[in-house]
Amino acid sequence: MAFEKKAALLGSNEQFQVNPNVKKYTLRDNGFEETKKGNFQLSRTMDTNMINNQGVKLKIVVSNELTQLKLSVTTGNGLRTVNIYSGDAYKEIREKVAFTLENLVERGVLEKA
Repeated sequence: MAFEKKAALLGSNEQFQVNPNVKKYTLRDNGFEETKKGNFQLSRTMDTNMINNQGVKLKIVVSNELTQLKLSVTTGNGLRTVNIYSGDAYKEIREKVAFTLENLVERGVLEKA
């Protein structure tokens, strides 16, 4: 998955972009970790009933220039993208993802596009 100016989760119509005023320390304060390439990645497990790390993860990666991002919800091992917006099976996870994204908007990391 390539970096984009505006990104949306698979199955969602809501798009997000990096807040133009965000700083590296703001990302670190909100749980992002710097990768070897200088990008910032946030990976949070969204499933409370996970067994053997089989849960669903929200992954957000911000480019090292702080201008582009990647958004995805993946399987526990991070290999497959999951569409949490199809059916009622992921209702609780959708709520947690929405809460997490809204929290990042409130803290000035992301903004709705």
